[in-house]
Amino acid sequence: MFLPNSFIDALADYESARYVIFGVPFDNTSSYRAGSRWAPDAMRQVSANFESYNPTFDIDLVDLPIYDAGNLETSASVDETLENLYEATKDLLKDGKLPIMLGGEHSLTFAMAKACAEIAGEDFGILILDAHFDLREEYRGFKHNHACVSRNILNEVTENLVSIGIRSGPEEEWVFARENNLKYYTADDVESTGMVEILKEALEWLDCSQLYLSLDMDAIDPAYAPGLGTPEPFGLSARDVRTAIRTLAPFSMAFDVVEIAPEYDSGQTAMLGAKLMREFIASHAKSRIKA
Repeated sequence: MFLPNSFIDALADYESARYVIFGVPFDNTSSYRAGSRWAPDAMRQVSANFESYNPTFDIDLVDLPIYDAGNLETSASVDETLENLYEATKDLLKDGKLPIMLGGEHSLTFAMAKACAEIAGEDFGILILDAHFDLREEYRGFKHNHACVSRNILNEVTENLVSIGIRSGPEEEWVFARENNLKYYTADDVESTGMVEILKEALEWLDCSQLYLSLDMDAIDPAYAPGLGTPEPFGLSARDVRTAIRTLAPFSMAFDVVEIAPEYDSGQTAMLGAKLMREFIASHAKSRIKA
């Protein structure tokens, strides 16, 4: 069940909508700085700052079929919350919607990815923008901890996964990634090679037309995004992440923005997250107009 709230440009009703935004205010496994449960509404609030017209894509968001379903009711239990999110995402996909989830912590991505994989079948891949590998088997007693999301996806959803922006993790995660030939690019790789070339390689490796795109905001350097649950210096630039989202949106069947902790800054990280979400919608919509 969703609880009502509204994003500024989400003017469509559910039946006519193509893009369905919803929040999942859950951060019960957060390990450094909690507070991402406040992010969905923080992003909604700052959305009033933006003009609805996107000049890059010559699209006005108020003309697009966008619906804000409000916030998903969550449980204290991560497993129960993930099950509710999985069912809600599957329902949205079956209704022909493109789900856009505003987290909340990164553990939530597992449920959405699982639902997308079941609908997409074999022609499916996942691309995660993240500072961290998130390859632990469990953390602090939880299998579905935010620090385990990529491992859970690999084990239970798909091995067709690429991570971009990696620069943090215990030694065993780096060893696991190398020994299992995981496809990942560090933030330094992006700096030296360029995001455009990295994305080209990543898309060739994934070789799918239905993509789940997850943006953990700590992929971005905390100079641009300080309000995070687990900030990690020497990250991606905001422009590089915008390039990634603009490039990947046309291939994406769902999208999430997670791990913003708005209490730790003056609103700039929520503002950046909201802006990147809008770039995703505009890019995806423009690709459908061209098609």
